[in-house]
Amino acid sequence: MHAAVARGKRVLLRLPSAHDCDEFVALMRASRRLHHPWAAPATTTDAFADYLNRIRRKETYGLLACERSNGAIVGVFNFNQIVRGHYHSTYLGYFGGAPFARQGYMTEGLALVLRYAFTKLKLHRLEANIQPGNRASLALARRCGLRCEGFSPRYLKVNGRWRDHERWAITVEDWRRLRAEERR
Repeated sequence: MHAAVARGKRVLLRLPSAHDCDEFVALMRASRRLHHPWAAPATTTDAFADYLNRIRRKETYGLLACERSNGAIVGVFNFNQIVRGHYHSTYLGYFGGAPFARQGYMTEGLALVLRYAFTKLKLHRLEANIQPGNRASLALARRCGLRCEGFSPRYLKVNGRWRDHERWAITVEDWRRLRAEERR
């Protein structure tokens, strides 16, 4: 098991490993109803191995959100296509486990992800593309300070269909301002 890269009150973030396969796949299978039609996470051991291979090839950067008390996986955050140079940006994807839904784990996890992205990875911008009907994901993005920047018809192919998405984003400047407001 990897060491935590960030810790909150109830959640820690860590890198995934092959040892997580059974727990991860079981959680994603138990969460199919929650995720459909919004996301298609790995629900087989082969799909989880493919996910780890994408991480090894640096196509994605994955973080598991885990309960601090017992280490159980509660959700997943992915930085997809990190671009450096003049951009320093990434596409953020996330999904929580159904047994942990509506308990604040993903809100705390996303707050940790933002801090990690802006302070450790030195990113400037994160963008999350969310289907308009995915109310839980839209609410999470809004709660954590992302702003809606627009609408893209037939933007991403999910579960075999091209789906409309709203583009939500946050920059390091936005994040710093929100943190300063929280401290007041």
